[in-house]
Amino acid sequence: MQSIDIPPRLIGVVFVIASFFLMATAAFAGVDETDERQIRSVIEQQIQAFQADDGDRAFSYASPDIRRKFGSVDNFMAMVKGGYQAVYRPQEVEFLGLKAETGVISQAVRLVGPDGKTVMAVYTMERQDDGGWKIGGVYLVPLSEESA
Repeated sequence: MQSIDIPPRLIGVVFVIASFFLMATAAFAGVDETDERQIRSVIEQQIQAFQADDGDRAFSYASPDIRRKFGSVDNFMAMVKGGYQAVYRPQEVEFLGLKAETGVISQAVRLVGPDGKTVMAVYTMERQDDGGWKIGGVYLVPLSEESA
């Protein structure tokens, strides 16, 4: 099998185009512009709470399942500080695409961590009974500088 060398600039263009397709996918899943704004706001507010070391406020944006799983603000904050430094103390935050797949709504966010490394944080979002949104989980995907 022959490998193909893709120029770094092209990788970035492909990444941007893929982000637009992800946003279009969300529109077909019943997520409207108001939902998109609310989802972004929840994530932004949680990041702001982390930056202010306001664990109570940061924990309030987590879904009920996440809050039950960690049981306390202290446990939650220890997990974030220990394994999610890019989320806890980002140098840069850039919202990418919103995606809906098999009933799961996820928001991609490009973060530059305190160590200067770029990651994509994929936030799974859960609509609450009151129509609002909470964060159901976050996983990090390392990005090379060429794709960032």
